[in-house]
Amino acid sequence: MATTKKDPVLVVLQLTGANDYLNTIVPYTNGYYRDARPRVAIPENEVLPIDDELGFNPNMAPVKQLFDDGKVAVIHGIGYENSPRSHFRSMDIWHTCEPDIVGTEGWAGKVIRDLDPSGENVLKGVNFGQGLPRALALRGVPVTSVSNLESYGVLSNVPGVGDDRDQILERFARMYSPAVGTGVVMDYLGQTGRDALRGADIIKAAPEKYSSTIEYAETPIATALRDVARVYLADLGTQLFYTQHGSFDTHFNQPPAHIKLWTDVSRAIGDFFDDLKEHDAGDNVIMMLFTEFGRRVKDNGTGTDHGAGGVAFVIGNQVKGGMYGTYPSIRPEDLTQGDLAPNYDFRGFYSTVVERWLGLDAVPIVGGKFEQLDFV
Repeated sequence: MATTKKDPVLVVLQLTGANDYLNTIVPYTNGYYRDARPRVAIPENEVLPIDDELGFNPNMAPVKQLFDDGKVAVIHGIGYENSPRSHFRSMDIWHTCEPDIVGTEGWAGKVIRDLDPSGENVLKGVNFGQGLPRALALRGVPVTSVSNLESYGVLSNVPGVGDDRDQILERFARMYSPAVGTGVVMDYLGQTGRDALRGADIIKAAPEKYSSTIEYAETPIATALRDVARVYLADLGTQLFYTQHGSFDTHFNQPPAHIKLWTDVSRAIGDFFDDLKEHDAGDNVIMMLFTEFGRRVKDNGTGTDHGAGGVAFVIGNQVKGGMYGTYPSIRPEDLTQGDLAPNYDFRGFYSTVVERWLGLDAVPIVGGKFEQLDFV
């Protein structure tokens, strides 16, 4: 658990589309890597070395600097058994911690529930992006979802609405009742709407309170992380932020696509932590990065297809930086259906963050006990 005076804060960054592990943490001196990827392997002289075997993607310089400062944990070989190699199914598994059945309750939603059992703070969990990821979905748990902080508001800026918003919400619920029924579902719609209104009223003040010399790039991920910083620095009690970026689904034309993806993500991460440093506000924040699975060892000519084992990251001032776990073997005889074999269950990754950082019991959140690591 965090040892700082303020409540611990978790930022989750989902790399949607299956980030290529092998071209993110690159086994740049391994002959099997180069043999398997004649078209997409990263040249040895471009890699940012970690040691004599592994190095960061050359477009991850800001993350590599944080790693050199001891603030990045690299989690090798993460995943789960019997990967379906399906974006939708795999993301559901990561979101619900249910690899054997189709789950409906999000792990992050359970975290928010346990951080705020009475549901008093509708901003305890905030998502930046369109819609609501299943990871955050849990009946009875309010989550504020923001696509654009500058213009965010649900009926809050409509002239003449004022105190009539509750009546409008009731009409909205009644409008849907023929299709979804009354009772529980209608109550859920009404409560969801009221929570959204409350969140909008509170969160719209965050940009007004924010001042920074950091110049974030004009990219979607930079905007999202800047908005995370704005809300966090407004001290509204949010402890779980969620956002995503992609698509990392690089079947075709991977080299330029992956360059752009990691250039944008890495710069945004660097700017975010520089922003927290400028405000002396980084000691109770960590960021975790994950993707649904890695990609195949062999390239397909211009890109890579769906794989299994992947890599995750944890970043922050309180993180014990370094490499955790074992990089899966890329020898052909050691592959699983042509893929890196996962050797660390992602639920152990979640458990470590939930228990050691947020101070919660991880068992009911991830559905059991799994090996934890020492990065916090």
